[in-house]
This record gives sequence, structure tokens and C-alpha cells, in this order.
Amino acid sequence: MDQQVTFNTDLIKRYDVAGPRYTSYPTAVQFIEGFDANAYRLYTAASNNELIPKPLSLYVHLPFCRSLCYYCGCTKKVTRHDQQGVRYLELLHSEIEMQGKLFDQDREVVQLHFGGGTPTFHDDDQLTALMGQLGKHFSLSSDDSREFSIEVDPRTVGNERLAKLAQVGFNRISLGVQDIDPRVQEAVNRIQDTQSTLEMVENSRKLGFNSVSIDLIYGLPLQTVESFSNTIDTIVSAKPDRLAVYNYAHMPHIFRAQRMINKDDIPSPEIKLDLMELTIRKLSEAGYVYIGMDHFALPDDELTLAQREGHLQRNFQGYSTRRQCDLVGLGVSAIGKVGDCYAQNLKDIPSWQSAVADGYLPIWRGVSLTTEDRLRRSIIESIMCHGEVQFEHFESNFSIDFNDHFALELGNMERLEKDGLLEMGEEGFTVTPEGRLLLRSIAMVFDEYLQPMQSAPRFSRVI
Repeated sequence: MDQQVTFNTDLIKRYDVAGPRYTSYPTAVQFIEGFDANAYRLYTAASNNELIPKPLSLYVHLPFCRSLCYYCGCTKKVTRHDQQGVRYLELLHSEIEMQGKLFDQDREVVQLHFGGGTPTFHDDDQLTALMGQLGKHFSLSSDDSREFSIEVDPRTVGNERLAKLAQVGFNRISLGVQDIDPRVQEAVNRIQDTQSTLEMVENSRKLGFNSVSIDLIYGLPLQTVESFSNTIDTIVSAKPDRLAVYNYAHMPHIFRAQRMINKDDIPSPEIKLDLMELTIRKLSEAGYVYIGMDHFALPDDELTLAQREGHLQRNFQGYSTRRQCDLVGLGVSAIGKVGDCYAQNLKDIPSWQSAVADGYLPIWRGVSLTTEDRLRRSIIESIMCHGEVQFEHFESNFSIDFNDHFALELGNMERLEKDGLLEMGEEGFTVTPEGRLLLRSIAMVFDEYLQPMQSAPRFSRVI
């Protein structure tokens, strides 16, 4: 695909509506509580019985943090009581054992991610034991090509701990930075030393980590174009392999922590557009490739290569490689994708703990995909990951006539084509460089569930 991107302010303003991020399709809004552990077991059994069973990807959610970041919308628990984390890990070990029994041991885990919360809330011994439990019940890859990553709060990890994470088996890290400006850090209650963060990037390479990713957020309170420009320049000087630069969505009606932010300090929509344009321009000039949405990567990074080679995917961590894997979610609120289902664990810690303590898989809700869901998911993923849809591919895989099946959708796309977001041909359509910033708006055309829910404030704006 063409990985170029063009910033067009008029188009962005015209199409900046609320919509899903398409980390799944159907989205989590369509998950139902009638999908339970018994339904999940049927899908895991079916996945084991495939002619060529898929390798596995594991996501482990560790929700505890020692302090509250006001912008955060993650499932988390802020506490200074280590014993809460101890009890959680005890039960997480039990869930790992239960999940491990559902999958054949010849299914290798080639991708693993610890997210949170703050995974490094837990000490070295606890993380070592957790990795050991995963290795006991799943077949963890030891190959250099594996992708074992952990989200790291630079405030909680020094060089000694970083070396320990490498020894445990992690070969990738993701550093939460968000912004280096002291005023912005104070406004969101996340004070951290910039020099220590930059040194961590360098030290991770010396320790043999294959990839370092840094998270930034634009649109935070008190940010200016000048201050965020300095943040980007400083971070780019360390040359991380990937950057995720997220748009701050102020949704205090959903995320209580955001009520601590002074709304009047949030940059105006016009300034946020300037911040977005600044980010794309500076990172492009620094040699980063725009992958899509919030993600940038160096030209030789695995994420960039996956997009070029056609096997990039989107999941609940954003853009990702290892498209061929079944995803197993472990821990409170974690979401998995096995075969043609999505399954989410109980979303609050007490309910999750109670279920696991009683010996139950803590599945809260999920969805079984219909053939139509699979068709539309495939189209949406092609738009979001590769910026194109070739009709013949879907016609042969799903036994449809694309023009007949999607006559309504193709009619609705005429406006997008007229506005220059895409180029339509007889064999398919391709997103233009101007349209790549509006992939969500294009994908929404094929979302069968979206229309009845449009009035519900469930989604952030696409820009």
C-alpha cells in the first residue's frame, strides 16, 4: 500500500464525527452477556481441531497503579497496598491454569503482552513467577522472532529492573511518556523525569530488547503547539522504534478520573488539529512511517513491514503483527479472540476475583460472529490496515457479488470519492493519502451495527 499521508484540514473538519476505533468487529458494544464460558469452550475446542491450529497470542491485564493519571481511560485500580496485587496474582495464576487446559500444548505462544494499569507495579519476583506460570501452562516460544512485550512506567523501573525484565523473557517494551512539559505533567498528575526516560531507551538496546515503543498524547490540558513540538523533538532524539501518539478524548461521563482535569485547560479543536498536523509532519521528517490512526514506526520495523506485506492487523492493543494468532485474554476485563468469537472477562476486580476463586472461567460477555460479521470484519480490517479493498478477494472468499451485496454502501461511498478520500475503480477502491487520516470514517460505511446506535455517546471522535 501507499504509506504516504497528506493532512487536509477541510476534509478532517468535515468528517470528524464520533465512531469506533475498530480494534474489533463487531465492536465491544455488540458483546452480549449471554455469551459465557461454555460458549467460549466450544470455540477453543474448535480452534484446536482445525487442520492447522493457529499459534497463540496472550494478553495479560495487570490493573494496579500507585498513582492516578487524570487522562486515563484504562481498567485500573489505584492503590499503595501491595497485598491487593498479591491476591490478584494468586488468582491470575489460577485463571492461567484454567485457560491453559483449553489449548493444545503444540500451539506455540509467539506473542505476549503485559498491559495495564502498570505491570511494573509488581516486583521482579512476582513478574518472574507470573512468566513461569504462563510457561507451565502454555508453550512459550523461545525463538528470537517472538514478540514478548510489557508496558513500563519509567517512574517505576531503573536499569536494574530493566535488565531483570530482559532476563525474564521480554524482548520489547512500551514506555508511557505522554508529554515532557512540566506544566502538562502536573495538570494530568504524571510527573516523570525526561532524562531517565531517554536513558531507558538507550539501555534497553544495550540489554538486547528488539523494539522500544513510546506513547504520547496530544490534546492534554495546557499543551501548546510549541510545547508539544519540544516533546516530539526530545523523544525523537532517542529514536524509538515505534511511537503511538494518541488523541486525548475528554469523556468524563465515562472515565471518572478525567473529572480531575480542568476542561478550560484543554486545547481548542483548532489547536488539536494543529497538534495533529505537527505530529505527522515532524515524525515524517524524522523518518517515521505513518501506519494509521495513532501509530508510527521506523521503515525497517516489523509493524511497517507487516503493512507493506499485507499481514498487519488491528486488535485491542491497536495495530499489531501476528495476524494468524488466536488471542487469549487473561486478567480482569481482558478480551480474547478465538476462532470466530470475541470473549471478555468480568470488568471489575471483585467480580473477576470471585469467579476465579470459585473455579470458574471469568467470562463476562462476548459475541459469536456470523458469516456477515466475518465478511464485514475482513473489509473493515482491510481498510484500517491496508487502505484498500479489492472486490475479487471478498467475492471468492465469501461467495458474493460485491457490487450487489454492498450496493447501499457503495452508493454511500460516492460522497467520499467525490471529496477525495478514496479512488474507486471497477475492481475495488484505494484510500488516498488525504483519506488515510480518516480511515475510521471510511470503515464506518461498512459497519452494519452503527446506524441504530448513532445517538449514543459511546465513541470518541475520529480525529
